[in-house]
Amino acid sequence: MEARDTLLGIYLNDHLAGSTGGADLAKRLAGSENEWSGGALGRIAEEITEDRESLLAIMATLDVPVRRYKVAAAWAVEKAARLKLNGHLLTRSPLSRLVELEAMRLGVEGKAAGWRTLLARAAVDTRLGSSHLEGLIERALKQSETLEHLRVRAAAEAVGGEES
Repeated sequence: MEARDTLLGIYLNDHLAGSTGGADLAKRLAGSENEWSGGALGRIAEEITEDRESLLAIMATLDVPVRRYKVAAAWAVEKAARLKLNGHLLTRSPLSRLVELEAMRLGVEGKAAGWRTLLARAAVDTRLGSSHLEGLIERALKQSETLEHLRVRAAAEAVGGEES
């Protein structure tokens, strides 16, 4: 196996771990804030789950084995992140919404970077479909825009300021 293939395997497994934590966060945030978001978070959570499945399919196409320990670690980290102090003992805080939206936006930006990396590889690896990756990139950009809009609104509600 070529060194670049080994590095690609590590890279994709790291993205898979991130997508596991991100999908869990997206589902949880949608479950508690979907009405507040006008349904946008529910749609994004579904898309993030689909994107994770796309990543798994790409990994299978490239013969990259899934490193389950990384996936399990990401799952555990997402669960542990729920324990952070948010100014409320038994209920969700507006600060929880803001911090979780920021985390989701960062995750989506990372996902888009991963798709762009794979798109660059597609130029030399015929197993990768450029048009599919371009669609994933476009979807990530739309997700990021929506999350930023919601984040700005959540920031104004939690800590003050104007919505832009």
